Amino acid sequence: MSFVRSLLFSTPLIAISSIVLGIVSIIVSFADRTGNAAHQVARLWGKTLLAVSFIRVSASGVERLDPKGTYIFVANHASLMDIPAVLSRLPQQFRFFAKKGLYGIPFLGWHLRRTGHMPVDRSNARNSLKSMNEAGRIIAERQVCMLLFPEGGRSPHGLREFREGAAYLAIKAGVPVVPIAIIGMRELLPMGSIHIRSGKVSLLVGEPIPTSHLKPSDRAQLTERLHDEVRALLDKPQAVA
Repeated sequence: MSFVRSLLFSTPLIAISSIVLGIVSIIVSFADRTGNAAHQVARLWGKTLLAVSFIRVSASGVERLDPKGTYIFVANHASLMDIPAVLSRLPQQFRFFAKKGLYGIPFLGWHLRRTGHMPVDRSNARNSLKSMNEAGRIIAERQVCMLLFPEGGRSPHGLREFREGAAYLAIKAGVPVVPIAIIGMRELLPMGSIHIRSGKVSLLVGEPIPTSHLKPSDRAQLTERLHDEVRALLDKPQAVA
């Protein structure tokens, strides 16, 4: 029954919501070139996707964040629903890196391009580094937050090694980096599945880690610390609520 609901109810509504709100985000982006208004539309999109999927997300630790602060958010990545979960609960405006190929997808690509998200070519190390340096400059100048999944993609199980890009970016921009754990989403929409199960998910926000005193050569050490912090949040002995 859960699969039938997912196939006949949740999935069509997700598609419709993505198209409609994608168009709205593009329209509002012409009036607000900062991308802030479009981000509010994206937040509504995230909440809508969770609602039609009967997924409830609770957040803990958000009070650690300065509402006016600039951060690099670093989270584990296990499900396509991770971004809606973060959008629905983090009060900060943020942007994220998206694979270059996503920019060719109608509505999604148009939204990404118009609202200030940053393309990254993961197949080319030089272009990827160039994207990181440009993002560091933009973050420092515009005081905009970024969300990264340093595992480099969705993980079917456990927590994979972190790539150093998030740490490098935080150090380059001189802003605090915040570890985030998304708990329970993998069980509701596993990698490779189209069966969206209803349930509860927790989003845990860790302590911001300052980077203003660090150098790019410290990125490996910071990356290891971020991995340890996210793992500790994932291993917290608390029920998903």
